[in-house]
Amino acid sequence: MATIPEGFIIPDFGTPPPASLAGSPGAAGRPEGSAAQDQSHPAGAPGPRKMAFICSKGNLDMAYPALIMGNAALGEGIEVHVFFTFWGLDIINKKTNGRLKFTMAGNTAMHMPDLGRLRPGLEHMSMPQTMANIPGMTAIATSMMKRQMADLEIPDVPEFLDLLGAAGAQLYACRLSFDMMKMIEADLHPAVQGVISATDFIEISQGAQIVFV
Repeated sequence: MATIPEGFIIPDFGTPPPASLAGSPGAAGRPEGSAAQDQSHPAGAPGPRKMAFICSKGNLDMAYPALIMGNAALGEGIEVHVFFTFWGLDIINKKTNGRLKFTMAGNTAMHMPDLGRLRPGLEHMSMPQTMANIPGMTAIATSMMKRQMADLEIPDVPEFLDLLGAAGAQLYACRLSFDMMKMIEADLHPAVQGVISATDFIEISQGAQIVFV
């Protein structure tokens, strides 16, 4: 029987699965009656699950993770809240979200899949950081990523926000960052519910599984 280390705190990710799913993946190895079970939610009792995403980066490659995960969560019937703060406001700013950039600088995980056509194995090679200093490389890297996303039929950021809003996701801008960036509400993408404080979002996300991007 698995034992839980002393002092270990298991986060509350929402209502546990019904007893009928006890044999499902993830249920095995969970000791009956242990702290791993939230006794406030009896087995089999239905209850909403909630996820809260915090977007703090404004680069193209940092915009998609929360949008894609949020969309997947909505497809599973999970309540989704997204809080855009600091440079993450560029994702919901109509003046910037259509031209987010992807840069190689500081990104040692940057690969070029097309290089595998020249020689197998090159597609897994990290691009030298010195290449990021070449004029035009940010534009090339951005164009390449947008092409890869389009090939996978993933919409661009403004359209993705439209889809999330239509599917019921709740999108919010951080009041502090909003004021710091000298934005006005007319700058916000139409899917954004409004501008709220960090305290407001903490209350909204109570009991949610939180993902920081």
